[in-house]
Amino acid sequence: MVARIELAGGVELSRIAYGMWRLANDSDTSSDHVRAKVEACLDQGITTMDHADIYGGSRVEEIFGEALRGSGLRQQIEIVTKCGIVNPTGRYAAAPTKHYDTSAAHIRASVEHSLRLMGTDYIDLLLIHRPDPLMDHFETGAVLDAVVEEGKVRAVGVSNFRPWDHELLQSAMTTQLATNQIELSLMAHDAFTNGEVAYFQRLGIPLMAWSPLAGGRLMQSEGSSLSVTLDKIAQEQGVDQAAVAVAWLLAHPARILPVLGTNNLSRIRSLSDASRIKIDRATWFALYTAATGRNIP
Repeated sequence: MVARIELAGGVELSRIAYGMWRLANDSDTSSDHVRAKVEACLDQGITTMDHADIYGGSRVEEIFGEALRGSGLRQQIEIVTKCGIVNPTGRYAAAPTKHYDTSAAHIRASVEHSLRLMGTDYIDLLLIHRPDPLMDHFETGAVLDAVVEEGKVRAVGVSNFRPWDHELLQSAMTTQLATNQIELSLMAHDAFTNGEVAYFQRLGIPLMAWSPLAGGRLMQSEGSSLSVTLDKIAQEQGVDQAAVAVAWLLAHPARILPVLGTNNLSRIRSLSDASRIKIDRATWFALYTAATGRNIP
């Protein structure tokens, strides 16, 4: 079973989250099929479901909400969702251009919309999706504090923020930002050496990792040094390459939570394989060396 981790505000998430980014792209978006995916996750202890208000042309939260209604599943899961990107599709079809909006009015409207679509009274974790060059940190911070105080959101965090973006927003808040969801994988590993992971590790803030399989590119690198190394470890541990790549993130002391998305039920049923793989220090560096294409100094 997948382990659990506690974030600021007492919100517990499963150490692996199921990502809903591609949910609307499935050939079958029926409530029965969506519930089957959630139940396959729950069977492994994966209870955290990751959303954003713009996923699937703004359709994903609605599809998910329809599946939740009357199922009793809401009490067994944690809902993570994001807001702050206005993309000219779906509910934002009239927007003249893609842009960011971290105003109090937009965040409040997004929270209410997500609550309504998913048929829930609260969101477990709300993230600001991208850093906004026009963010008024006092205004954004105040509304995030407010939605927590009102019980509409249990915890708040950010996504794709650099350390200085995080510091700016946190400086105007009383609520502690609970996480930062950033791109992390064997193919997107700069955060391990450019100070980003170290910054959040020092603060004791767990990171969430989006695209931990590099959007599937890891599985398409056959013949490369990285693929050969992944395959060797996978065979030794009786799993597939994807599980090894996720285990590589789980092994880091920064307490990273990978977000894994797939519409394939058989793949969903194996998401927890990563949690039973042992990645010692030498193995971690073997994968890192293969990923970077050079020996460490």
